[in-house]
Amino acid sequence: MSDRDRDAVTVQRATLADEPAAWAIVDEYNATFGVLLRDDVAALRKYLDGPGAFWLARDGNELAGCVALRPLPEVGSRACEVKRLYVRPAYRGARVAGALMDALEAYAHEAGYEMVYLDTRADFTAAVRFYQRRGYESVPRYNDNPEAAVFMRRAPA
Repeated sequence: MSDRDRDAVTVQRATLADEPAAWAIVDEYNATFGVLLRDDVAALRKYLDGPGAFWLARDGNELAGCVALRPLPEVGSRACEVKRLYVRPAYRGARVAGALMDALEAYAHEAGYEMVYLDTRADFTAAVRFYQRRGYESVPRYNDNPEAAVFMRRAPA
């Protein structure tokens, strides 16, 4: 992918009309990382039609990545969680993950969330470094996700 192509990637909040594309990239995410606790159709629709939110990164008609936001009432009424951040291999290194997180964090701020949480696997060292560069800090375990070993949070900017 050339630098010129990288500039063509756009990030937009997905709606129910985007459900096939959202399902396709979440399914790819699950298969790529061997996710055991997978979202079902009802969970995905909560991202697309509230109370959560979902963003798709596209290069024209080609999907480049995604990220979801889930309210996290079990932690606090003004807390949310990053879910399913994924960038297709051809788009890695092109700042797509940053653009997706920028969209999520801006939405979280505008929606009045005071803290954005996330969890990830210990072997996702590049992801942990990415989150640290964005200002996320380690916190104690806040959920019972058996696949996660790293737990982080930050205030939305």
